[in-house]
Amino acid sequence: MHPGSYYERIDEHRYKPTPHAGGAWAMDEQHFSPLGGLVVHVVERHLAGRPGADGMVLSRISYDILGRLALDECDIAVEVVRPGRTIELLEAVVRIAGRPVVRARAWLLASLDTSAVAGGAEEALPPPASVEPWAMAEVWPGGYIASLDVRPLAPPRPGRTTAWVSTPLALVAGESSSPLASFLALVDTANGIAVRQAPTDWMFPNVDLTVHLHRRPVGEWTGLDTTVVFGPAGQGLTSTVLHDVDGPVGHAQQILTVRPQPGR
Repeated sequence: MHPGSYYERIDEHRYKPTPHAGGAWAMDEQHFSPLGGLVVHVVERHLAGRPGADGMVLSRISYDILGRLALDECDIAVEVVRPGRTIELLEAVVRIAGRPVVRARAWLLASLDTSAVAGGAEEALPPPASVEPWAMAEVWPGGYIASLDVRPLAPPRPGRTTAWVSTPLALVAGESSSPLASFLALVDTANGIAVRQAPTDWMFPNVDLTVHLHRRPVGEWTGLDTTVVFGPAGQGLTSTVLHDVDGPVGHAQQILTVRPQPGR
């Protein structure tokens, strides 16, 4: 893999994934992580230049993964569900071959100076420069995983890992992405850094991803303080405290469908 991008623009609404977006569960699928970042990139393009939009910040985004994410071009459409000057709800729908595969809803809230009352977040993580890289590609296949720089604060344990994640690749070829879109393009990695069981024996893909933010992320690193729980009846939950280089920025949750690999 060489530096490049996860997507190439085809036209105003359509994007083609590169091999770097290749999935971990199947080589002919997209990994959801860069697609989640692409959705935010498209939402921000939709908002660019709109009167009053610069006073709003994306504070929650919830993705529902509706089906197989083929490694093929996708179309992303954005619409306003609930307009407002201080609170607004947007929906983005990703279609592949004309079929909806992801629905994302994003809450935008007014940006105000509340620094005088800010507090209550977790402690900051040690900086990524202080920890060594981990060969995550030895656990997971796929172009997306191969593109990452993953630096765990301690050796990964089943169900529990804290790690920094970064990538040298652009989200979309020839286009600048915001720190928010670049940050969120790495969040779905959380479900793969703290595996409870070997993915060769068990499947545990997430069917959603919900991110709540109390601060806008900055920098080129996404910090994932992740815990994975498997229940007794086929469900699991990946819970993550999200960090940037300055400290915690929010939380992410992923519900998992847990099942043995065919033939196991």
